[in-house]
Formats: sequence, structure tokens, C-alpha cells
Amino acid sequence: MMQPQTVETITSLIQEGEFFKLKQLLRNFQPAELVEIIENEEEREQLIIFRLLPLQLATEVFEFLDLEVQKHFLENLAQDKITDILNEMSPDDRTALLEFLPANFVAELVQNLSEEERKVTLQLLGYPEYSVGRLMTPDYIALREDWTVQQVLDYIRQHGGQSETLSVLYVTDQNGRLIDDIRIREFLLAQPDTRVSELMDRRYVQLMAHQDQEEAIDIFRRNDRIALPVVSEQGILLGIVTLDDMLTIREEEDTEDIQKLGGSEALDEPYLDTPLLRMVQKRAGWLVVLFLGELLTASAMQFFEGELQKAIILVQFVPLIISSGGNSGSQATSLIIRAMSLGEFRLGDWWLVLRREIISGLALGVILGVVGFTRIVIWQQFSQVYGEHWLLVALTVGVALVGIVLWGSLAGSMLPLILKRLGLDPATSSAPFVATLVDVTGLIIYFTVALVLLKGTLL
Repeated sequence: MMQPQTVETITSLIQEGEFFKLKQLLRNFQPAELVEIIENEEEREQLIIFRLLPLQLATEVFEFLDLEVQKHFLENLAQDKITDILNEMSPDDRTALLEFLPANFVAELVQNLSEEERKVTLQLLGYPEYSVGRLMTPDYIALREDWTVQQVLDYIRQHGGQSETLSVLYVTDQNGRLIDDIRIREFLLAQPDTRVSELMDRRYVQLMAHQDQEEAIDIFRRNDRIALPVVSEQGILLGIVTLDDMLTIREEEDTEDIQKLGGSEALDEPYLDTPLLRMVQKRAGWLVVLFLGELLTASAMQFFEGELQKAIILVQFVPLIISSGGNSGSQATSLIIRAMSLGEFRLGDWWLVLRREIISGLALGVILGVVGFTRIVIWQQFSQVYGEHWLLVALTVGVALVGIVLWGSLAGSMLPLILKRLGLDPATSSAPFVATLVDVTGLIIYFTVALVLLKGTLL
């Protein structure tokens, strides 16, 4: 955390026009510290501080700045400064920035890149939006299998400075096809005259350039890698994707799923940066759908209006019935969606999920049924509030809870799988949506059980 006196010193130097002293002071900070300083200043001060940074440090700081601050700098910095920074940025970070800028602005910026950087950026931008190709960087070390360990180490000293990571090196043939990956420790422990081919086992994991980013996340997780090679359909090594990129995508995907589970469309921006009108639009759609769904609850109660007039005591337990079914459904759908995102089972395993939810739903229903039954029995001993047929009322509530909790568990677990099979996002079977569905059907179950058990007494 930046000390307040440090911020005050920087602000004071700007106000006094002591830019030479400020320039010397800024060189003493780490990039992360400078990011904090800049993002806490006003726009004018942000530009002054950034202009005083040397190119390499400015590039490192720029890559970690908030997107809105980056846009502000691009609009206000001199063209040569922008070009130098974009040329120095890592290709994957530069592409992530350009994706959020207007097309005409991107075209102008790309034209100002060096020929080599322009070629790389255009290549990255040509891949589908959510593909692995959008994340990859061409900064890696590629070797030939006939090289010696000494040649490899010499090559790393000469070219390794531009590589995104040196923990894993990649072996390609004369046509650029990937044939193996080897950890750097293998070279460090081998004799200098050992050939690369002697260290190869030709067992490696790769990603396809057009592969979906979510699939790549699962591959990273299963193989415990910090970087993976990206190849074309012909097996040509195009670049690598690193773990930090995957963590960013994972965070975005998890955020989107959580927002959908809450019964809202996913926000495209951070909460405080989302305009109020857009926030209302994102939330209103699902609220209207859920409201219309809840109207079916009123319709269900109207359908059983006659029974309710005969046995008004049943109304007392409607909130209990509704909440129990909705809660069990929300639990199930949340657990299943998370398990699916972690790859804990496949769609073909749906029957295993169904079997588990039948057993667990019955167990949970019996637990709640016993609690509900016991509650009525205890209250009856003190108040006689449930009348002479209190035992049948208690039995009705207990049996209904078993059926409703079981149905909630089945609906909450199967709906995400059905949506996935249809090619839709399972997160759209949000907990509120499942709860609303189970509310309506739960009432039908409750009153059906009541008709059967109370017929001839209260009904």
C-alpha cells in the first residue's frame, strides 16, 4: 500500500513544476506501485507522471493499468509515444487492449506499429473472439532436435530476453511443426554435448489456435502447466499461452456465471463502471421473467381456492413449502453448474447425477419432513391451533415436504444438464429461475397430497 506522504510528495512536485526531481523520484518505484499512484491521481496528473517514465518502465506500467486509463492515455499522448509503447507491449496484452477500442482507432494504431509487430497483432486479431489464438503470444524459445545442450543455452542467452517464459522450451522440425516440449531444468542438468533429441520423449500437451478458451482452462488445470504451446491444424507452432492469461479468463468466466446464477444478465464491465441504465437493462429482463413465473404461483393457489376455504389451516404452511422446494433446487443447480465448470463429470454421466440427487433429495426431504411434522406436533400440545385433525395436517406437511424437496433437487440438477445438451449456457438456469419453477410445482404437489390425505376430514 502506497504511503500517504509519498503521494503528497508527488502531488507537490507536480504543482511546483519540479518535473526533473519527479522524474528521478519515479524511477525508484516498482511498476505495481506506479500503477497505484497513477490510478489514484486526476487525469492531468496521470498524464504528467506517465510522460516522465522511461519507455521500458512506461510499457510495464501501461500493461497493468485499468482499461479506461489506457484509453485516456491513447487519446491524449503524442503519437510517437503511443507507437513506442504499443511496439514494446507483449502481443497478447496489446491485443487485449485493441479488442476494446473502436475499429477506426484500432486501424490507425495498428498502422503505426513496426512491420513485425503489425504482422503479429493482425494475426492475433484474426482469430475468433473467444479462441485460444486471441490469448497466445509468439514470444517463446523454439529449438531443433539436433542441437546440443550448449547450443541451446547459448541461444537462450542471445534470444531469451524476449521470451514470455523460459520454464519450458519447444522443439520444432524444419517445417515449424511442434514435436516436443522440454522443461528448462532438463537442459540445466544435462551435459553440454548432449543432443536435444536425447532429452525428448515426444509426449507433450498442446492447444489449437481456434480452440475455445474454456477448454484451454480445463487443459491447464488437468496438466498443471504454467504455459502451453498453440498450434495450427497442421501442427505448426504459432505461439504459447501462459497461466496468467488463463487465470484472467477463469476469473471472467466465474464472474459471469455467478452473476447469471443470481438471476441477472452478465455485466460487461466492473459493477461501479457499469452505467445505471445498462445495469437496469441487465437486471430487468430476468426480474420480469421471474415475476411472470411467480404469477403462476397465484394461479395455482386460485385453482385450489375451494380446498383452501375448507381447510384454511393449509395456508399457514405455503411459505414453508415454497421456500423448502426453492432452496433445495437452488442448492442442486449451484452444485451442478460448479461441478460442470470444473469438469468433474461429463454430460454422459447424467444418470449418475440423477441417481445421486434422487437419493440425496429423498434424504433431505425426509429430514425436513420430520422437522415439519415434529414442529406441528409440539405446537399442537400447547395451543390446539391445528384442530382435531392435527395429526393428518402434520402428516400432509411431512409427506409434501419429502416430495417437494425431491422434486426441487431433481429439477435443479437436471435443468443445467438439459441446457448444456441444447448448446446453451447452464448458468442461465439460475438459482432464482429454478426456485420460481419449483415454487409453482411445489404448490401443486402440496395440495395434491392434501387432497389425498385430508379427503373426508378437512376436505
